[in-house]
Amino acid sequence: MAKTKKGEPRPANAAAPQNGAPADGDDAALNRELLRSMLLQRRFEERCAEAYAIGKIGGFCHLYIGQEAVSTGSLSLLRDDDYVITTYRDHGQALARGITPRAVMAELFGRIDGCARGKGGSMHMFDRNTNFLGGHGIVGGHVPIAAGVGFAIKYRGGDQVIICFMGESVVNTGAFHEALNMAGLWKLPCVFLIENNRYGMGTALERASAIHDIHERGAAYNMHRDFCDGQDVFAVRKTVGEAIDRARREQQPTLIDVRTYRFMGHSMSDAVSGTYRSKAELDEYLKRDPIALLRAHMQDAGQITDDEVHALDEEIKGIVQDSWDFADASPEPPLEALYEDVYVDTTS
Repeated sequence: MAKTKKGEPRPANAAAPQNGAPADGDDAALNRELLRSMLLQRRFEERCAEAYAIGKIGGFCHLYIGQEAVSTGSLSLLRDDDYVITTYRDHGQALARGITPRAVMAELFGRIDGCARGKGGSMHMFDRNTNFLGGHGIVGGHVPIAAGVGFAIKYRGGDQVIICFMGESVVNTGAFHEALNMAGLWKLPCVFLIENNRYGMGTALERASAIHDIHERGAAYNMHRDFCDGQDVFAVRKTVGEAIDRARREQQPTLIDVRTYRFMGHSMSDAVSGTYRSKAELDEYLKRDPIALLRAHMQDAGQITDDEVHALDEEIKGIVQDSWDFADASPEPPLEALYEDVYVDTTS
């Protein structure tokens, strides 16, 4: 997405058409931006799987393949001075927010030119320049931080918002309920977005949660709640756009259940999906690949041709290869870097 001056929205960030502007689906220029973002995430993650397999990436690695409409649809609506915080499946969101592919890949490779100087790795992307506040490995541990950011925005009299991504298993943690209670009580400008891919690691939602419409948990904290189809980028933009507008204008929080599906396993240690879901189930969800759905819509509307899709795909593959080459050439952090950035000076 194109960058703007601080505080100004990106050109494509209207939650609803205004002043005769085309609605989502009719705006060919917007749709090309959305398709580009989603394709970049898909091709990037495919190369991440390759890099992990040959030992370029160490530690844990959780791929975002299948969920690209969630990150692209929601983050395309934010201003540059808004905030994003997320859990450990964060590569796609980092790219959608505007962290460069070079910086993300170098971080995955553990190199000094990574967005966290090689210290965060796959699960802990962070970029102060884009207000991307991580990448957090503790399930649910980042949700109170999101409430704290919302409190800081309100305390300072700002009109920014924060989107807090989380998996559906987070709703069963105590930190989730404590944070939502504070957000509902204090009316904080937070959008709590559940990326409900149905499986917390290998446990189906129906086996772990007493309530299956998990957005209804927001009722306990007197906050707005909604759900949408996470494979449809336009549905994501509509629902999240309404929540962002509510947070920005009224400082009201929202809990959203975005129903999506990961096409890979929970992590690269479970790359094929293990034994907890059937091939038939996966094949059924693959029919609703969010990229294929958007491409088909654009082709039906005469907004893009097969040749243009191919050219865009080849361009993006080149960008991803460049990020690999850049990361591979980046130095590893020196040993003394272990002792840097341990504490932050908050007195200056």
